[in-house]
Amino acid sequence: MTEFTVWAPHATRVRLRIGTRDRDMVAGSGGWWHTEVPDAGPGTDYAYLLDDDERALPDPRSRWQPAGVHGPSRVYDHAAFDWQDQAWTGRQLPGSILYELHVGTFTPEGTFDAAVERLDHLVDLGVDLIELLPVNAFNGEYNWGYDGVCWYAPHHAYGGPDGLKRLVDAAHRKGLGVILDVVHNHFGPSGAYAPMFGPYLAEQSNTWGRSVNLDGPHSDEVRRYIVDSVLMWLRDYHVDGLRLDAVHALVDHRATPLLEELAVEVESLATHLGRPLSLIAESDLNDPRLITPREAGGLGLHAQWNDDAHHALHTLLTGERQGYYADFGSLDCLAEVLTGGFFHAGTWSSFRNRTHGRPVDRQRVPGHRFVAYLQNHDQIGNRATGDRISATLSPGLLRVGAMLLLTAPFTPMLFMGEEWGASTPWQFFTSHPEPELAAAVATGRRREFAAHGWPPGDVPDPQDRQTFVRSRLDWAELDKPEHRELLDFHRRLIALRKARADLSDPRLDRVEVRHGDRFLIVRRGECLVVANLADRPQRINLPGVVRQVLLATGTGVTVMRDGLQLPAETAAIVAL
Repeated sequence: MTEFTVWAPHATRVRLRIGTRDRDMVAGSGGWWHTEVPDAGPGTDYAYLLDDDERALPDPRSRWQPAGVHGPSRVYDHAAFDWQDQAWTGRQLPGSILYELHVGTFTPEGTFDAAVERLDHLVDLGVDLIELLPVNAFNGEYNWGYDGVCWYAPHHAYGGPDGLKRLVDAAHRKGLGVILDVVHNHFGPSGAYAPMFGPYLAEQSNTWGRSVNLDGPHSDEVRRYIVDSVLMWLRDYHVDGLRLDAVHALVDHRATPLLEELAVEVESLATHLGRPLSLIAESDLNDPRLITPREAGGLGLHAQWNDDAHHALHTLLTGERQGYYADFGSLDCLAEVLTGGFFHAGTWSSFRNRTHGRPVDRQRVPGHRFVAYLQNHDQIGNRATGDRISATLSPGLLRVGAMLLLTAPFTPMLFMGEEWGASTPWQFFTSHPEPELAAAVATGRRREFAAHGWPPGDVPDPQDRQTFVRSRLDWAELDKPEHRELLDFHRRLIALRKARADLSDPRLDRVEVRHGDRFLIVRRGECLVVANLADRPQRINLPGVVRQVLLATGTGVTVMRDGLQLPAETAAIVAL
């Protein structure tokens, strides 16, 4: 016996279609419709018909879309999967190192099962949590994932529900946690049938079109739609946390914001499951209230992405100053970020032409609540040609950047392939089957970058399959000495961070920074991170006697009586 339920508050008639047979559903309270079918067990395909419209629509809460987002839904039994991760007790965010990956380009096969075969690489690297770009069903075969329309169904081309469970199960058995990137601020442009069932969309708009209805009429059920999907990923797929995409684009004027509601629900589930569950926000507001505990008047999320940390590092290393990079690039800027979390903290932003952000209480907000990165999917893929920072920086500065990131008081995150300096780009790709939508996406992308001075011919066509193929990691690069050496450096750097408590200490008020002419000294307890960013050797005086050089980015580091002699574009970690 399977009970089918669907929310359609404005419909006067709802039918369930199984095979060629339709049956009327019974209207219940709150706009919900119900019916029971004795012989419709797991594996049964079904769809809904609204009023007198003969279009068969997939279930807004579909767990499985084996024929894609336009096809019928399929009954799926979560209890049928044979989990083997019973010994898993979870992985908390503090002290962890994240690794962001896109399932479709992480391996040549682009599936959950293929990703399983590369987990040993990540274990050997020393990361603790893998963060998957969105995997819920989207239109077409390949996509970044932010065009998702079925918020309960893992993408069929990746391997569907069981494929995701096999990946999580295997990761847990190897000691790796899993975080999913989820999108609740908009539906993708094709295959979004949920708004046909009810008022899932508001009148307001954001970057991607109409906002999700979080505070208007009938928004209780829309919010529940989101909350239930969040709990499903954490409970039924055993994932360890969620990254909430662009929460600043959520239009929500309720006294209890959706984000706080999610924090409460997830805390309750974590208590029941007996393992830590993390919520990480992406926000450009620079508002520490997101990550302030509810007991202290905040929203209670566990962490947020910190673009200021990226911008401070990227601009200092590359010299780029265009667009939103304009205010960044100085050693003062990096020092402010390392000691205060944000750079824009109630200060002037020339890009926005206004003040931006709010100061962080350095004594009460630990640095591990900021996820920091030298690269991520946005900061690579939203460049016109999707070029990685390794295509710009010298090998020396690339290592210096890694050292500054992985010794910072934040939760560090690597983007797939960063650890070996992957030469493959990561470009913006889509596979919309509708010609008009495909053309509009390609035209919009070229127009966007033309405004920044890029010739249209230099911007890859998102719809060209080769754009997607070029973005796949080339694992054969690990056989080349220069890539293997960089990978070994990342391994040693991560191992050192985990071996020395000073290097993972999240207390922002314990970080001290001194800098001079293209050099930087970051004090982390009894350890110093000393970086020479200049293109010439420098002798750098230190506030103490060096007992041991723990790790250097290159050769030629000389310990002096009162400091270090560092070659050009070199950094070292020393113990006093």
